[in-house]
Amino acid sequence: MQITAERLEVSMRITRILAYQVDLPLHEGSYKWSDGKQVIVFDSTVVGVETDAGITGWGEVCPLGPAYLPAYAAGVRAGLKELALQLIGYDPTELTKLDRQMDALLKGHPYVKSAIDMACWDILGQTAGLPVCTLLGGRYGEDFGLYRAISQESPEAMARSAAGYRSQGYRRFQLKVGGDPDTDIERIRAVRSILQPGDRLIADANTGWTQHEAMRVVRAVRDIDVYIEQPCLTYEECLSVRRRTDHPFVLDEVIDGIDVLARGKADMAMDVVNLKISKFGGLTKTRQARDLCVSLGIAMTIEDSWGGDIVTAAIAHLAHSTPGEFLFTTTDFNSYVTKTIADGAPHRVNGRMAASTKPGLGVRPRMEVLGQPVLAVGA
Repeated sequence: MQITAERLEVSMRITRILAYQVDLPLHEGSYKWSDGKQVIVFDSTVVGVETDAGITGWGEVCPLGPAYLPAYAAGVRAGLKELALQLIGYDPTELTKLDRQMDALLKGHPYVKSAIDMACWDILGQTAGLPVCTLLGGRYGEDFGLYRAISQESPEAMARSAAGYRSQGYRRFQLKVGGDPDTDIERIRAVRSILQPGDRLIADANTGWTQHEAMRVVRAVRDIDVYIEQPCLTYEECLSVRRRTDHPFVLDEVIDGIDVLARGKADMAMDVVNLKISKFGGLTKTRQARDLCVSLGIAMTIEDSWGGDIVTAAIAHLAHSTPGEFLFTTTDFNSYVTKTIADGAPHRVNGRMAASTKPGLGVRPRMEVLGQPVLAVGA
């Protein structure tokens, strides 16, 4: 049978891609983690993907400053300027095909592609009349538990913060360490002392310790119920620490693809992994990683580098479609920031959250907050 151009015609086409820049100040004033790094105002990029069917999808990407991962806010918009025009005319509902096309058009830079992919999932959900959660595999349970990141301060201040957030319903706490080992040991002990049985404490060094420092810390807190997260910069250094401690172990910054997940499973390098949507390049690839983790029996924290209401909505859909026994925890970034950029995003209730049941991501951007686009490509 001859294949004609008519038979290859897509049912929907991308007609225009818009990008908006928005600042997200923090309720606590600043966010601090290893090696003295901090962010006061997050620089987020919101992307709108318009179609010839009159449906617009929305995505967002917000790097954790320029000194965390190989990603930075201005780079998102520079990459979109390079990529967007070449995507005009593609069917946004053919997600795997579009993902491959973006990789062919722009090598690397997965964070640049994340918001476009997210927006196309939003379009697919609106087109199908289904929430993205359903499209990602189905909804598990009524809601799910959240973690709260505790910004790096003195041991006493971090313990007070954890106690305050515990009173709001949180039962999982990601403690920002990765500084002076002696102080970090005190931080872990101080925060654990105010928690209750069943609460989970994660000491997240964000690559901040050298290998010998990490070994000192894990030995000094071997009597404490705590997870150790990404103590060192490289996979090999983390694996060495892992093999010398009986603490449950989390890998984050080095988890950026299917290959390292498979390697980590073979090496028994971790018990939990953090899957950040923008680090993988969007929901399409992160869903693949999520499904592999379920098959391999690896628990996950589902999250992103940072973000506002739209990122929080995407995280919620991926988390809610993850089997509960493999969902270690997730987060609600929109509760950290002072600015609401979209209506319809999920919000925490007693330290828990649920994905929207409306079609797509279920969000409606506040255009009066986003202002004028900084990039508009297409008709």
